[in-house]
Amino acid sequence: MGRKATALTAAKVKTAGPGRYGDGNGLYLFVRSAEARFWVFRYTRNGRMREMGLGRAGADDAAVKLADARDRAADLHKMVRAGIDPLDHREAKEAEAAAEAQRAAVRAISFRTVTERYLKAHEKSWRNPKHRAQWRNTLDTYAHPHLGDLPVGDVATEHVLAALEPIWRVKPETATRVRGRIEAVLDYARSRDWRTGENPARWRGHLANLLPARGKVAPVEHHAALPWAEIGAFLPVLRAQAGVSAKALEFAVLTAARTGETLGARWGEIDLAAKVWTVPAGRMKAGREHRVPLSAPALAVLTDIAKLRTTDNAEAFVFPGAADGQPLSIMAMTMVLRRMKRGDLTVHGFRSTFRDWVGEATATPREVAEAALAHTVADKTEAAYARGDLFEKRRRLMDQWARFTALPPRADNVRSLHGSGTTA
Repeated sequence: MGRKATALTAAKVKTAGPGRYGDGNGLYLFVRSAEARFWVFRYTRNGRMREMGLGRAGADDAAVKLADARDRAADLHKMVRAGIDPLDHREAKEAEAAAEAQRAAVRAISFRTVTERYLKAHEKSWRNPKHRAQWRNTLDTYAHPHLGDLPVGDVATEHVLAALEPIWRVKPETATRVRGRIEAVLDYARSRDWRTGENPARWRGHLANLLPARGKVAPVEHHAALPWAEIGAFLPVLRAQAGVSAKALEFAVLTAARTGETLGARWGEIDLAAKVWTVPAGRMKAGREHRVPLSAPALAVLTDIAKLRTTDNAEAFVFPGAADGQPLSIMAMTMVLRRMKRGDLTVHGFRSTFRDWVGEATATPREVAEAALAHTVADKTEAAYARGDLFEKRRRLMDQWARFTALPPRADNVRSLHGSGTTA
């Protein structure tokens, strides 16, 4: 049934003084002042009076005109009669619009953007700038040309394969890392609710069915290592080399330390009196502090390199690079080997040389050898009991290694060491 009377006119809407004026069908004009005029729809729902604003009234173009306010009130009146609460209905529509806007924003997040957010969230937990750079470079080079501009929620198996297949057979190690990094970025996106479903970069049960195993693509290459019986002949030639890089390599050989641990060594980590080098957890592969006993030859290296110190700052690098305040380049020790015409060897391979010597030429228990190399114990039960670092046993082992490296190469080295009765 229509309105019985029309209480308002366009002229009254413009000139009415402060107060409330009804127009029918629940439409009211509220006037607070000459400038503050508003349309309100009033209705009763479940015995409770409710009011819904319909906009500003007035004569200017931005204001809601009387005819439009009446049409809107008529529609709302019909909704109320149909059992629909207009305010609840509007709130529901606004919530759905906001949710759709959020979904649209999520759909617009690209794989490249998620990569940046992943790196920002995790890079502080990585031990060195090289690792951070490798993450970024491999994804920029191999993943982003295929996935970078895709919405992260749309990345599928076909896109991951497009990134991996061109390098899977020719660069298997790189391809394996790229796959793992894509998987990590996509897992991060799923945890942030930016994508749903299974990870298309996962290996087990998925890509393992589509790509050949790495071991079948190319043989596993181990770091080229010097046979342990030749270390006595190698070190004198190394000591004849000039420069900080040669000293760093000798120190790495004598301590069986990793390249990064050696290059990152700072004077504040060295206790010459106690003959100990303490590598902080943040620079260790296992994320746990590692104490390295220093043999007499290792201390001699430090004594020589200390002559080059230009500052007493404990944060100064033991093996400084050419740039002020920077360590040696990651390639510095490798270049020493090349100058020695030993490009067949790798720096990391000297850890294998040490481990082979321990296993073949000494009676050292395995756990002592593994602790000397700062290897983690894979077996959880064994790890639970291996709480100490076997430091004194490792000191005896490193002293024994130092003595062995000083021996000239002889065919009876193995026999003499086994028969020496010296164990760790």
